[in-house]
Amino acid sequence: MAEPTANFGASLRAHRERAGKTRAVLGGMVGRSADWVKAVETGRLLTPRLPMLLRLAEVLDITDLADLTGDQSLPVASVTRTGHPAVDEVAAALKRTILPVGEPPSAPVLRGLVDQAWRLWHQSSAERTAVAAVLPGLLDDARRSTRRLDGADRRAALVDLARVYHLAQLYCAHQPYPELVWLAADRAMGAAQDADDPAAIAAAAWYYGHVYRSANQLDAAEHVLTDAIGLIDSGTGPEQLARWGQLRLGIALGHSKAGRSGPAWRAWDAAADAAHRLGDGYAHPWLMFGRAAVDAYGVTVETDLCRPGEAVRRADTLDYRALPSRSRRAAHLIDAARAHLLAREDVAGVHLLGRALRESVETVRHNPYARSSVIELSGRPGTTGEDARELALAMGMDW
Repeated sequence: MAEPTANFGASLRAHRERAGKTRAVLGGMVGRSADWVKAVETGRLLTPRLPMLLRLAEVLDITDLADLTGDQSLPVASVTRTGHPAVDEVAAALKRTILPVGEPPSAPVLRGLVDQAWRLWHQSSAERTAVAAVLPGLLDDARRSTRRLDGADRRAALVDLARVYHLAQLYCAHQPYPELVWLAADRAMGAAQDADDPAAIAAAAWYYGHVYRSANQLDAAEHVLTDAIGLIDSGTGPEQLARWGQLRLGIALGHSKAGRSGPAWRAWDAAADAAHRLGDGYAHPWLMFGRAAVDAYGVTVETDLCRPGEAVRRADTLDYRALPSRSRRAAHLIDAARAHLLAREDVAGVHLLGRALRESVETVRHNPYARSSVIELSGRPGTTGEDARELALAMGMDW
């Protein structure tokens, strides 16, 4: 990067205010204090180094670092995101408008194929590679079924088509093509609504909420989740209760990202109560809602609310093995690392990133926070820097 520009502080403040974030919220999201943000914005501190600039750009949804620094162009995704080798093939299948000819699978066969694909996602340590082998064909099969089947079979196929789009959204997350995530989320919601299935709409709202939060559209995320809650009767069985709890969890994540502690914990408490009613051993077979997941998201809430002490306390009491999904375990271990790094505990942060990598190489490799953290930690002296550089090699980072 070139010499710091005099206008960096004003630029950071403008982007922060445009994103609707307080100094405390922004500081917490990048592992710094509100006072640090104020010092940078007012020019009392110089422009941060590249790793911190990348982290600021990610949380402020800035695609080119030049928009923040006024310096030479550097697409943020070129450093913080790396494309999966099969992303173009999956993208082509997702955007295809004319389907290949062929007989569609029956509704029960399609359900089995979709269930199998979700098992691949949750059980593999390289979930994107595993799913990419079946996802293009599964997209074609599910869409053919919804066009060729009738009545109840067509509605069942539409529900499973929505689940395939959810899987496509997960695959496309943190890839260099964010428009694919929006496309998958929108098509999933359309399929769920065409099926007229409240449970499917609830799942689609959960995944749409992720997209809105990632784009800092927090009110839109809350609206889509709240609308879906109105369709769910949580008293009609475990499946409905799990979907209801998942939606409450999504609302908690939106409030915590906005720095609203009270509403965040009220929504989290409702989700925790639903998980408690379902029993300690319950986990939804593909949404993974359950007690372990809700507890793990409690770390996310505390971290987003810039309470590193409480976040670390929660993280250190979790049994990550209770999460029946390698990709979910890896994602929550990254959040635990985020909590420790916010508390200035670099050794614990590197250790947890290493644990996450052992659970799922691809979850860590494609996670922007993990990538930017490893870049920053690689510059630390001693064993912390050495371990971070080893992590970078294992993640395939060659910056």
